[in-house]
Amino acid sequence: MSTPALPETRFDLTTADGEMPTFVVHPEPGGDAGDGPWPVILFLMDAPGMREELRDMCRRIAADGYYVMTSQLYYRDVREYNVFETEDRDRMFELMSNLSNAMATDDAKALLEHADADANADTTRVGTVGYCMSGPMALMIAAALPGQVTAAASIHGVALAVDAADSPHRHLGSIDGEVYVACAETDSYAPPEMVAEFEAALAAAGTAGQVEWFPGTEHGFAFAERPAYVPEASELHWTRLFDLFARRVTS
Repeated sequence: MSTPALPETRFDLTTADGEMPTFVVHPEPGGDAGDGPWPVILFLMDAPGMREELRDMCRRIAADGYYVMTSQLYYRDVREYNVFETEDRDRMFELMSNLSNAMATDDAKALLEHADADANADTTRVGTVGYCMSGPMALMIAAALPGQVTAAASIHGVALAVDAADSPHRHLGSIDGEVYVACAETDSYAPPEMVAEFEAALAAAGTAGQVEWFPGTEHGFAFAERPAYVPEASELHWTRLFDLFARRVTS
């Protein structure tokens, strides 16, 4: 889906662990989305790495009236990585294993600190969205920043309920907002029993949220440039995402 050209910047954001390549896009002041400042959406990359497809998805969100930030989460190990260019899946899994929920949360805090100095951004209203690898990260960031992050979405996210202290299902009670979890019908990275455990924990925590299954889909269905892409399911995920942000971040 094409979107109008919007103001965007690319820069290295200095964190405690190095220089993090970052991309920011937001509406044009005075345009259809008004003058701002706009709520912040942290868009977390998936395991294959930073690429133009992800930046296009950020542009789509920004066009709806948001200040959107994404970054190369593997920056502690490499400056650039895209598995679709290298075809090195072993390296992808190595980079994934070197990245933790705590690291992603630290990176989110650095991004929000940067945005706080930008007159175009309203960092009192924040949403997160993660795909695959970063689904649990989006939830953990919300748990770490209650009150500031009021919406968190995981799209075919992995490791939602695992035997670890930082498993998202153990921290749902810390989230002061709404959670949305979209699950592929066939997903070895997020099997039904894992999702069921997560859903039970969500109910027990009393946190506002929804787990939704997408029939006829596999892991990665939301990405237009991946083999598992299902257009109807992907568009439904966009509808759910924009509804969540409108309800919990914009309002």
